[in-house]
Amino acid sequence: MKIFDARTTAAALPYPELVEEVATALRQVATGRLSEPLRSQHELPAGGRLLLMPAWSDDLAVVKRISIHPQNAGRGLPTSRAELLAFDPQTGASLFIADGEVVTARRTAALSLLAARTLHPEPVENLLIIGAGRQARAHAEAFAELARPERFYLYNRTLSRAATLANSLRERGAAAQTVPHPERVIEEADCVISATSSRTPVVPEGVRGDACVIAVGAYTPQMAELPPALLGRSVIVVDTLAGARAEAGDLIQAGVDWEKVVPLARALDEPPRDRPVVFKSVGAAAFDLAAARLLARYGT
Repeated sequence: MKIFDARTTAAALPYPELVEEVATALRQVATGRLSEPLRSQHELPAGGRLLLMPAWSDDLAVVKRISIHPQNAGRGLPTSRAELLAFDPQTGASLFIADGEVVTARRTAALSLLAARTLHPEPVENLLIIGAGRQARAHAEAFAELARPERFYLYNRTLSRAATLANSLRERGAAAQTVPHPERVIEEADCVISATSSRTPVVPEGVRGDACVIAVGAYTPQMAELPPALLGRSVIVVDTLAGARAEAGDLIQAGVDWEKVVPLARALDEPPRDRPVVFKSVGAAAFDLAAARLLARYGT
């Protein structure tokens, strides 16, 4: 059985191809050709959590194991670990294992690129990224490669981490700068990406009327990156309706009208015309399967 380390996993998942595979997976979920039960969550010793995310179609099946260990921070160890196992849905034979952290980061960034392409068809001018962790870095790199904003604005509570990300973007030839608070540039940003695990809103309410806001960090009912006032005046699009209703704390706490929430699969063919638009993602195993399809073809 082949094992993809972090470097090889990243090499096998180029963003242009991954965006298209994610779009295919979304459409297959909508038409019943791809199955993805909601992820299950379980308690582990010492305050840890285990998340299991399966998905399958006729050609391939995957299960991703994510375990979260808060006490690892004091041990100098990663607080989360993940692997993606791919297997034959017909025989059950294991095919390969890939680095689950890299898969999650890249497929989430690819999904956001797809959402931005669909919901903000105009070129991105000023992109504000809130957060500086793994997801924020992946989004910065992905958007620098494909969306190519004229300028990146970067905010993080620990300013030095935002500065490190800004330096990395400048090394890629992008115009990037840190900001002391998102409010300072919110009226300039036509696209906002929030990638934090905050339990209280971090995106300012006063986004531009033509803006696209992409929120990917909060993934439990207790977390919330988006303020209710912003949600109340925006078109809301989600990665999957079932996942959002179960886990999108931003939307749950704001008491949104779920009848008006639009799945991204529908928006691909019928993009909303009203603005601003908020895209909320909590993640789904279908996107892991999309990545696994590229991994399965890597080197062939």
